[in-house]
Amino acid sequence: MLTPEEHQRYARHYSLPEIGTKGQEKLKQASVLCIGTGGLGSPAALYLAAAGVGRIGLVDDDQVELSNLQRQILHGESWVGKDKLESAKARLKETNPHVEVECHKTQFSASNALSIASQYDILLDGTDNFPTRYLSNDTAAILKKPNIYGSIFRFEGQISVFAPHLGGPCYRCMLPEPPDPGSVPSCAEAGVLGVLPGIIGSLQAMEAIKLILQLGEPPLGKLVHYDAPSTSFRSFRLRKDPQCPLCGDEPSITELIDYQEFCGLNPASSTNPSSTHTMPSITVTELQTLLSTQLNGTLLDVRMPHEVAAAKIESSMHIPLADIPVRHTELPKDQTLYVYCKGGVRSQKAILQLAELGYTELINVTGGIDAWREEIDPSLPPA
Repeated sequence: MLTPEEHQRYARHYSLPEIGTKGQEKLKQASVLCIGTGGLGSPAALYLAAAGVGRIGLVDDDQVELSNLQRQILHGESWVGKDKLESAKARLKETNPHVEVECHKTQFSASNALSIASQYDILLDGTDNFPTRYLSNDTAAILKKPNIYGSIFRFEGQISVFAPHLGGPCYRCMLPEPPDPGSVPSCAEAGVLGVLPGIIGSLQAMEAIKLILQLGEPPLGKLVHYDAPSTSFRSFRLRKDPQCPLCGDEPSITELIDYQEFCGLNPASSTNPSSTHTMPSITVTELQTLLSTQLNGTLLDVRMPHEVAAAKIESSMHIPLADIPVRHTELPKDQTLYVYCKGGVRSQKAILQLAELGYTELINVTGGIDAWREEIDPSLPPA
């Protein structure tokens, strides 16, 4: 039942005959799991709370960084360095104290996804990496729950609702195979206009509310693309693939898998195309030991210039990944190249390119500068 204070709070909803008291009670009884409290999860969770969705689950294991505040509007400067979940919960409870906020401080993974997601009616994917997108998709399909998808890139965004149990396709129907590791830049690499995730995340919240209220038509079998520079929306039809291994006529995926390996992000499985041996790697602790004595080789940073300007490992040489085909001649072929990036993905791709160009002594720095900051030098600013 709605309290008198809630009746006053949702008065503008009551003015809409499509919602009214019954619709507001549906919202209060509903539950949505927001996977991630970043650029997309922030506006989505805020509007779900403001609308009166009764139970909101949040999954995140990250901390608030200063670079988040340009777009992640759940968080403020006083929360920098603290847990995102605590920041998000405080903000949502301030927005609407009648909403129950449940925090899952963990990385959404194949080992916990089903147990967490089974507690909610709808999944809202606010992540920015392919392994978790496939995981969210598969989890929702197995549990027969809608998965509200959103993604952003520079000045563009897109949304859809994947729900095979409602007759639509799933994410695998749209993208059967993940792109090669490092081929699609992250927001940190390519940049994103801060207001863009606000637009896409708000649209995701809208679709969740529509599903709860059974209002209008969700974009099942439709990918909606938004282009900010031209202020235009385009819709692309998505077909359900009868050969889809998850939701097709004869599915082969009936349980969750190793999504890091599926997306080619397991360093142990990354191989040099000219060799059958596993790609050599080194931890940041081992690298520090070598640097403290005398590094017999060259330390190569393949991140973008703005990332290097924010933080770098001293004595490293810088060539962005995209420039390697042109500038590789600046690198010595008679020395070992220790290659690092932000987290270890672009450095692996750089090593594969350099191997094709005739370089033989190549070692990947596992975890990149993120691991260096965490384990060696916490004073480095986020980059």
